[in-house]
Amino acid sequence: MSRLNELIKNFGYVWREDGAYGVADRLNVHMHKFGNMLKPNFAKRDETSDFADVVFINGCDYSVPHPIRYRVDHQAEQLESVGISTHIINAWDWNDDWARLGRSFIIFRCPYSDFIEHIIDLIHSINKRVYFDIDDLVIDTVYTDQIPYLDTMSAAERAQYDEGVRLMGKTLQLCDGAITTTEQLAIELRKYVDTVFVNRNVASEEMFFLSDKERRARDVLPMLAVNEVKPKDRHRREVAIRRAKERNGFSVGYFSGSITHNDDFEMILPALVRFMSDFEDVKLHVVGDLDIPSELQPFSSRVVRLPFSPWRHLPKLLAGVDVNLAPLRDTVFNRAKSENKWVEAALVKVPTIASNIGAFADSIVDGVDGVLCSDIDDWYSALVRLHEDAGFRQAISQNAYDECVNHHLTCGTGMPLADFIRSHERPNIAFVIPGFDISGGVIVALKHAEIMRKAGYDVTVIGPNEDSGGGKWLTLGRYRVPALLAENAFMRGHFDKLVATMWSTLALVKHYTNVDQRFYLVQNKEEGFYKAGDSDRADVSRSYGYNPNITYLTISPWCKKWLEHDYDKKVRYVANGIDLTIFNPVSRDWTGKIRILVEGDSSSEYKNVAESFEIVNKLDAERFEIWYMSYKGEPEASWRVDKFLQSVPHEEVGKIYQQCHVLLKTSILESFSYPPLEMMATGGAAVVLRNEGNAAYLVDGENGLLFNRGEDEKAAALIMELVENGELRERLRVNGLLTARRMDWDAIEDDVVRLYE
Repeated sequence: MSRLNELIKNFGYVWREDGAYGVADRLNVHMHKFGNMLKPNFAKRDETSDFADVVFINGCDYSVPHPIRYRVDHQAEQLESVGISTHIINAWDWNDDWARLGRSFIIFRCPYSDFIEHIIDLIHSINKRVYFDIDDLVIDTVYTDQIPYLDTMSAAERAQYDEGVRLMGKTLQLCDGAITTTEQLAIELRKYVDTVFVNRNVASEEMFFLSDKERRARDVLPMLAVNEVKPKDRHRREVAIRRAKERNGFSVGYFSGSITHNDDFEMILPALVRFMSDFEDVKLHVVGDLDIPSELQPFSSRVVRLPFSPWRHLPKLLAGVDVNLAPLRDTVFNRAKSENKWVEAALVKVPTIASNIGAFADSIVDGVDGVLCSDIDDWYSALVRLHEDAGFRQAISQNAYDECVNHHLTCGTGMPLADFIRSHERPNIAFVIPGFDISGGVIVALKHAEIMRKAGYDVTVIGPNEDSGGGKWLTLGRYRVPALLAENAFMRGHFDKLVATMWSTLALVKHYTNVDQRFYLVQNKEEGFYKAGDSDRADVSRSYGYNPNITYLTISPWCKKWLEHDYDKKVRYVANGIDLTIFNPVSRDWTGKIRILVEGDSSSEYKNVAESFEIVNKLDAERFEIWYMSYKGEPEASWRVDKFLQSVPHEEVGKIYQQCHVLLKTSILESFSYPPLEMMATGGAAVVLRNEGNAAYLVDGENGLLFNRGEDEKAAALIMELVENGELRERLRVNGLLTARRMDWDAIEDDVVRLYE
């Protein structure tokens, strides 16, 4: 059936049942959906950054929709109702970006394939959890061999079915655990995976609404005078009155889920035939796939046969019977089935007679909110009693209704599942960076992210937008971690820890509500980056001010000092580190032309690059070659530059240092100055303007040579002394290498992890 024909048929059904008002309501719903499709792009959220707590991956074909509703749609509704955000996708729509957008993943009925294994491996590789959800024992042929209907298949059909079952079990065993519907299922699943959680099937809010609507149409509307009914309900009242007049006798209903239930129905056939023989007012309603047994042929005029119906029509069909039948043969496979049929009937106040096994026995209190049967005599006795005793029938119905409304709806039942998911999550942490352009502060933040990933955390990096160079994934060392683009993002997922890394990133961390701990990694006194009168200076200062529930961190003793003294903060400190795989020592020949590296961004005033060139101008151009490395800014025309290096990738910077003899660094403001340490790690010499950022590790005359601002003559003399004094060079080289090794990231990883506790 085409989508248009399906819509026409549905509107015809709504017109018959609810009249013009009902059709108007449905048109309004569809027009609302169509209107949303026509909204301009800027009004849509950026789904590439729609981070949620749980992603459901459906692997079930929509030709059998009810398992998907119960195990995907309804569970998502359960979680959303208790504040756990969700996505729902189909396995065949998966692309690897989805791994970025969830914290935990639930795969429903996905048989194994190389593609499914890839999905699970990717999820695991970024320290996230994945669970297998299953609502039937279709994970091993030892269980499905108990289904009599399968024996009617051809050899080829049976082989294909069995292979699908085995592949389902293979996926199960790749996952971190299972989520299922019944205790019996859990018992069997624990033979294959260690962690199994039972989350029973529940009805959705829409099912509850539709069921109440049909219950009211049956029990209330026919009793009301026309002036007691709202205009929008008058057509429904007329339909209800007509239906009430048409109802006669006593109807029992069997709502078959699939053709595999033939054997279950045949189990109660003797009791049903006897009952229909003894009571001529009894009608049997059969809905769905079922072969009608020949034993019922004498009662063919009293058998109402209806095809499998859309689930939204089910409440009306259930409301049209007096008793709901739910027989199951006692097998391990059937004991694992859920109590759906009892819940669905209870919501329209129809009593259920069920087999006394599995989930029915667990859920139903016999004689209180349902009737449980163990043999054929029980079935016959139950049918007779419910036929003869209207009071008993009404009490059973009301009790079942009350129980299911209170404990078997999505709304109000999601906490156990939410607690299970949250208790098994890997701890997660997100670092918010100002941009994906690589600067010293961003490098440190990303190194912390790498260390936390190595420590077992689920790590995310949040950047501003794609235009700033960010992608959807970042490579940190040997790890690949997700990146989210915060601009236009619609993040709904929970973070255990959220880290601001520069002043401009603090706003997101402060105002994102779904987080346990907030951190601010302060790496410099950033108001010094801006000129007097710039409004950003006040905004920077505010980031250090009154911010309750923010834990302040730093990598600089100087930053720790002024944060504590000027802003009354309690500050956690850990030293910065260096990656010695990038910066490793090489020997240098000091007998020829000496190469001086000037490092600093000329576009940043506090980097004070001009003073470096005033110093090198005092040196003999025939004796010294000048290389200038800048991140963004370019050299001024008056500067003596023999080689200009711009925006060198961080992993290539060590090679630049290795080719130079001396680093000349004249920054005024640094919280932690990396270039001198990087030069020392390669065995070169560092001549550095003294500031708070290099005081943490530089000792004048021991591992570097220091001068003060304006001491250009001294700086030039220090460089000449290096060239002429081999003993000094060797002392600086040996102590510089010792300093770098002491500050190797690998040596301080545990300290970094403790920083975020």
